[in-house]
Amino acid sequence: MRVGVISDVHGNKVALDAVLSDMPEVDALVNAGDVVGYNPWPAECVDVMRERGVPTVMGNHDRAVASGTAFRFNSMAAAGVDYARERLDEEALAWLERLPDERLACDDRVKLVHGHPDDPDRYTYPDEFGSEMLGDEDVLVLGHTHVQSHATFDEGVVVNPGSVGQPRDADHRAAYAVVDLDDLTVEEHRVDYDIEEVVDAVNEAGLPERIGLRLYDGR
Repeated sequence: MRVGVISDVHGNKVALDAVLSDMPEVDALVNAGDVVGYNPWPAECVDVMRERGVPTVMGNHDRAVASGTAFRFNSMAAAGVDYARERLDEEALAWLERLPDERLACDDRVKLVHGHPDDPDRYTYPDEFGSEMLGDEDVLVLGHTHVQSHATFDEGVVVNPGSVGQPRDADHRAAYAVVDLDDLTVEEHRVDYDIEEVVDAVNEAGLPERIGLRLYDGR
């Protein structure tokens, strides 16, 4: 069974479309959270997840949008939260609000969290990946850092597919991964997309210019 793994779409429909077009054939698709935030297509990105029935967990931006709270967010993040709340209808907001902090998928072989199994808001970087993070699942999927990486242990695999909509590992390309549950291998993928289209849309939406410009640097 091959599973497509995405995270941190952050309202970037252009990048999401590129990832879904580039992704090889998979048997399932899962999402480690932060569907919304920052970029100007929150409703469109939520619609994709809902229409495809993609198992998804709640990211910190999803929670902020659903609850209407963006304290401790910087000005760019807060602007993205406000923008999303203005554009999501009641059904989309309710979908975000119902997202769990963790969930099992693929016959319970894949566990999804956003930050860390013990804390959904904890940034867990690749050098912190460890076998102690794994439970009964074969694969633990997390996001939040926007840094693509994976590690294999006797107990299973920990994988961060990287960010679809706002990479922060010095690679501007949209990130995703494919996990083969038969042999517990991970393919890390990157795909180019039209960043200029996103920058123009950010400016037209009246969002902070830096949201778009930093996409060129993968920061």
